[in-house]
Amino acid sequence: MTMQTKQQNDLSGTSTPQRRVLIVEDDANIAELVALHLGDIGLHPEIVTDGQTGFEQAQTGEFALIILDVMLPGMDGMEICRKLRMAGISTPILMLTAKAEEADKVIGLELGADDYLTKPFSIRELLARVKAILRRVEMEQTPHEAEEHVLKFGPLLLDLEKRDVRLNGRAVQLTVREFDLLALFMQYPGRAFRREELLNRVWGYQFSGYDHTVNSHINRLRAKIEPDPAHPRYIQTVWGIGYRFNPPEDVQ
Repeated sequence: MTMQTKQQNDLSGTSTPQRRVLIVEDDANIAELVALHLGDIGLHPEIVTDGQTGFEQAQTGEFALIILDVMLPGMDGMEICRKLRMAGISTPILMLTAKAEEADKVIGLELGADDYLTKPFSIRELLARVKAILRRVEMEQTPHEAEEHVLKFGPLLLDLEKRDVRLNGRAVQLTVREFDLLALFMQYPGRAFRREELLNRVWGYQFSGYDHTVNSHINRLRAKIEPDPAHPRYIQTVWGIGYRFNPPEDVQ
């Protein structure tokens, strides 16, 4: 189901082409309300009411954002998030959950979600989260004129402008958070980062205390770039502190 936007205003108030947002939510009232307000800020919402269809739609990678309910028929939101990240789909995910337990929020973040909202939520807060996610992605895609945008250490290359990572010449598919973590490490080689600092820089202050989220993302990042994830060459653990990027000796 697709709803046409009522206004052609983007997040900053100027006219831009619509951006597609996938809403995977089985509560018709919530889905319609969210879609209506997303349309009002210039986004192009599409509603899917079951998990399996939502997963199939999300796999296309044709959306700027996925708003994903946790409790869904067919396939729950946690499983959808996990499978998308395992498949290399890096589209930002905002999870909606009726559960207030911290464990559910942490699990969602560890699986690769970018943010979450607990039901009931206000439309104002929802739109603020949506805008923050989309603006962050837009800023990340803006050329970095004042700094070197290509970072290379041995066979590992990261392009900040193109948001592209190559290992031995082959593309590495990273989620938004995984890319942000690797980019931060590679811009400060040898520096030890505390988990709290990584949370603040990559996720934002609202995720303070979710140290396990950092650990999970580090493990997934290692699995994608390390020759032997069990004995990491690049991202090393600094016991009692956090992690650091260790450039290989054959830096070029």
